[in-house]
Amino acid sequence: MARFLALIYDDERKWAEGAPETVAARDAHGKFGADRADSILGGNALQPTSTATTVWQEGGELRVTDGPYVETKEALGGYYLLEAGDLDAAVELAKEIPAPFGAVEVRPIMEFSS
Repeated sequence: MARFLALIYDDERKWAEGAPETVAARDAHGKFGADRADSILGGNALQPTSTATTVWQEGGELRVTDGPYVETKEALGGYYLLEAGDLDAAVELAKEIPAPFGAVEVRPIMEFSS
C-alpha cells in the first residue's frame, strides 16, 4: 500500500463567519473519519493563517515572518494522511473529503530507502 497526503484548501473566511455549510462539513468530516478509518493514517485541522509563522531563506539568510508564505483566497486548512493501493484509489477517497469552499489536493508521499 502507498501513502498519500490529501491537502484540504478552503476559504477560511467562510469557516470563520460560520457559514451554514460549516456545520454539515464538520459532521461530514466525522463521518468520513469513521467510515474510512482503515485508510486514514492521520490528519488534523489547522488553525487559521493568521496564526502562521513562515521561515524562509533569501540570499543565504533565514528570515521569519508572521503569516502564511503566500496570500491566497483558499488556504491550507487541514489534511489527511491516507493509505491506498494507488493514486486512483486515493483520489476516490479524496472525493469523499468535505471541502465546501475549496478543493482537495492529493499528493503521493515520497518514500526514501534507509
